[in-house]
Amino acid sequence: MKIAQALLTTGIPFLWVIKPPSEDTGLPIHTLPDGFPEKVGDNGKIVQWSPQEKVLTHPSVSCFVSHCGWNSTIESLSCGVPIVAFPQWGDQVTNAVYLVDVFKTGVRMCRGAAENRIVPREEVEKCFVEATTGAKASELKSKSLKWKEAAKAAVANGGSSDRNIQAFIDEFSRS
Repeated sequence: MKIAQALLTTGIPFLWVIKPPSEDTGLPIHTLPDGFPEKVGDNGKIVQWSPQEKVLTHPSVSCFVSHCGWNSTIESLSCGVPIVAFPQWGDQVTNAVYLVDVFKTGVRMCRGAAENRIVPREEVEKCFVEATTGAKASELKSKSLKWKEAAKAAVANGGSSDRNIQAFIDEFSRS
């Protein structure tokens, strides 16, 4: 609900993937505020599934809201897309720290000191604006594009990834 309200308030165009919970979990289907699709109109699209990497490579994508799992972390870096990091547990927290504090390609959405606290709408809005149109947005995009180029160079012929996989193959072949 808070994300939906923030999207309405900021007016930022969006693609929102809301995967329904598996039937075996017994969890209810996610609900949106009454009239949300009508209020959003052509400014947003809600789907149950989307090819994430294909979406992230589209030039109109200005940011990616993610829990910061490993795949999402690598895809946001290699596609040059700033991130709104909202980790939940495990490696997601570490990945978010790297994206925000080390790589400087994102902002962290925080729920505050209380672990079970719901993130307030104002925090969601602040993060969306900061990552897309705020004063920090161009810096985030610039750093993201820098990491995209580094990723491209690493997997190119003769790049560090190419050399390392070849060294692994060579070592494995000697065994």
